Amino acid sequence: MTDSRMNPKVDEFLSKAKKWKEEYEKLRNIVLDCELTEEFKWMHPCYTFEKKNVVLIHGFKEYCALLFHKGALLKDTHRILIQQTENVQAARQIRFTNVQEIVAMETILKGYIYEAIEVEKAGLEVKFKKNTEYIIPEEFQKKLDEIPSLKTAFEALTPGRQRAYILYFSGPKQSRTREARVEKYMQQILNGKGLND
Repeated sequence: MTDSRMNPKVDEFLSKAKKWKEEYEKLRNIVLDCELTEEFKWMHPCYTFEKKNVVLIHGFKEYCALLFHKGALLKDTHRILIQQTENVQAARQIRFTNVQEIVAMETILKGYIYEAIEVEKAGLEVKFKKNTEYIIPEEFQKKLDEIPSLKTAFEALTPGRQRAYILYFSGPKQSRTREARVEKYMQQILNGKGLND
């Protein structure tokens, strides 16, 4: 089946898919039925409505998934949307491990896709948590208070980088370990670098 809505880059992606090929093809047909524009972004089939990303098809080792860019705004009546990690604020996945699951859920999936399109039509946005909602661990707060240049450097980082540090520093249960992490990364913050730069 080729129609004008099919993007050659996605054809190519599917032809090279070693895993989940049948699942991808089924998902693709379902999404195309919902009259979205097929594009290829971030190395994956991505479906847009008036140039806004609505849903993406991607695969991992254990599962393949439909990723709704603003899944957090969907009602999720069937309780099937998954938040990949707690840091993911907007996107949600519906995961599959075989093509039968996709076939069985076709009507439900279309319902979710149409709802996601309505979200775009309505211009709804996910309200992202501000960094102030992330609690800075006291070990780090102490250093920020003691070293003005560290505070300045930290505040100059992008919100995403600040968040990554806060989450990383808050991770360990023991204060000693948290302190060690702060010590280890102080210079990196002073250099204006993010956790993974």
